[in-house]
Amino acid sequence: MTRGFETPVAFRYREYRLFQADRFLATIATQMQSVVVGWEVYDITRQPLALGYVGLVQFLPAAGLSLLTGHTADRVDRRKILLFCHVGLVACSLLLYARGAAAGPTATSALPIYAILLLFGITRAFLGPASQALMPSLVPTEHFASAVAWGSSIWEVAAIAGPALGGVAYGLLHGARNVYLLCAVLYGAGTLFLDAMRPRTERMDTRAVSLETLLAGIAYVWQKKLILGSISLDLFAVLFGGATALLPVYARDILHVGPTGLGILRSAPAVGAALTALVIAQRPLRRRAGAIMFACVALFGVATIVFGVSRSFWLSLVALAVIGASDMVSVVVRSTLVQLETPAAMRGRVSAVNMVFIGASNELGEMESGLTAAWFGAVPAVVIGGVGACAVVLLWTFLFPDLRRVDRLELPQPAPSPPAPNAPPEAPPA
Repeated sequence: MTRGFETPVAFRYREYRLFQADRFLATIATQMQSVVVGWEVYDITRQPLALGYVGLVQFLPAAGLSLLTGHTADRVDRRKILLFCHVGLVACSLLLYARGAAAGPTATSALPIYAILLLFGITRAFLGPASQALMPSLVPTEHFASAVAWGSSIWEVAAIAGPALGGVAYGLLHGARNVYLLCAVLYGAGTLFLDAMRPRTERMDTRAVSLETLLAGIAYVWQKKLILGSISLDLFAVLFGGATALLPVYARDILHVGPTGLGILRSAPAVGAALTALVIAQRPLRRRAGAIMFACVALFGVATIVFGVSRSFWLSLVALAVIGASDMVSVVVRSTLVQLETPAAMRGRVSAVNMVFIGASNELGEMESGLTAAWFGAVPAVVIGGVGACAVVLLWTFLFPDLRRVDRLELPQPAPSPPAPNAPPEAPPA
């Protein structure tokens, strides 16, 4: 007799379910908004470098405010931070809607969009560390690796749906303006799930504010070479190898597939990542996690090169799916290592450092892609980035040998305490 479907262990916890429901809606909204902003900026400017500025204005707040945002996440109720940030996300989408209504179809400048994206980046700078630091309090430690994998699956499913919905909605809703309004509604709906959460309270940092406490996250990451190696590997590989910033160029000028095709291209990495995350959730990385991560980052670079030279829409989709699948392995390993290797009272500041690295790899990577595309053209920029990602893997193999040798993604189990002298023997199990 076959067994029925069993609820994954992480979803047996109410707070985790609510957290992931909010994350799903917010990710869909962010992805929809991102694909429409990219199309609108390129449509106004027709300059690849302008797409780089989209990433830059969102990265600067994460870098400039990282000490403050991490410190806040370790001292203030993290759920309240998330609620406040969601109000900011709704406001940013409504501002984009208002700008579109005021400018109409004849907009000639992207500067107002950049200004709103700067506010959006400030909001996400506070949201990221609080969200990452809150996650371990939603499930027991022994289920955390599984929770990360399932959370990554949910994020990727939303990242699949979001860009595709953004491209379709752009056509059905007659332009970008009404898509931004829909994004505001989705952010608002996610806020309701956050409001219903009642996570367990963890130990917060109660020391007096000082330069030492502000810099504690940076010092901790620098001392923990496993954390430093894992987040810096992702930083430089994606910084060089990220091709998503140039997808509007590929959709319009190289593959000629329009905004709907752009949405599908943006979804392809998430398809590969979601499938990989589901596999890892069902069959966790039991052994040689570090070596597998290095191999997958190298595959990320190779797939980026294939995408760069492709002139076939379908081959481009496959290459992007492989990019997403290989990157997901790195995400699961990195996220698990960062949270398991960090004390609860330090998670906000360490997560803030991690978010700066992630932001640098994504948003600053968009700037790098736009800049190299302006210098050499879109195709050489993507190919050079893929080669750079492969080179980073080779260098990090020698710089961080302990990371390459990481075996199991779990906390070491403490040895059993010896019985006290003259203690009665332990009763046998019933």
